[in-house]
Amino acid sequence: MYLVNKEKINQSLSTKIVDARVAQVFNSFEGVLVTSSFGTTSAVLLHLVSRIRPGHPIYFIDTGYHFEETLVYKKRLTRLLDLNVIDLRPDPRRHAVTQQQLWSQDADRCCRINKIEPITEIKEKHDVWMSGLIGFQNRHRSTLRIIDKQEEMLKFYPLIDWDSSLVREYIVGHGLPQHPLKEKGYHSVGCTHCTAAGVGRDGRWSEQSKTECGLHRK
Repeated sequence: MYLVNKEKINQSLSTKIVDARVAQVFNSFEGVLVTSSFGTTSAVLLHLVSRIRPGHPIYFIDTGYHFEETLVYKKRLTRLLDLNVIDLRPDPRRHAVTQQQLWSQDADRCCRINKIEPITEIKEKHDVWMSGLIGFQNRHRSTLRIIDKQEEMLKFYPLIDWDSSLVREYIVGHGLPQHPLKEKGYHSVGCTHCTAAGVGRDGRWSEQSKTECGLHRK
């Protein structure tokens, strides 16, 4: 599987509309991991997957610190799109460590315990990880390609070359609900203690140099 020509796949996918990109990856690989944070732009990829591969598992990492609005939004989209959502949670003993406000002392460790560790075992069972990252969200994401590689796994970002207007048009055009916090100025939503209102991802870890939780870093 890892002998595939990444450049050739990128060239092929770059010429396709997003529906065809998603369909091609599902048809080309058996083990496709799909994750969603049920954030402000998540409805696009979730809608695409629900149409192209109905019933495909969608993993949600429940850190225990999500906004109530995110959990309500997750339930709404799950019902609306008939999604097969599987919750992943951190080890209770490890999670207990972070309840002592670890995020304010060592945010990277907090993310590792609550986000990275819960998905590690699941990743090993898949060949490709499909994620809804979009290039305009921050500088790191703008450098990613449609098909990239993280360790021994291919990463697939079907929306990476989209902009905010395409996301807005898709959500409105397909009658999809917005995340409840979007109207309150939250353009990116994560855990309550590390998220504030802001454009793009400016509200994430806003008083720190940190810009990503680590799930999508090489």
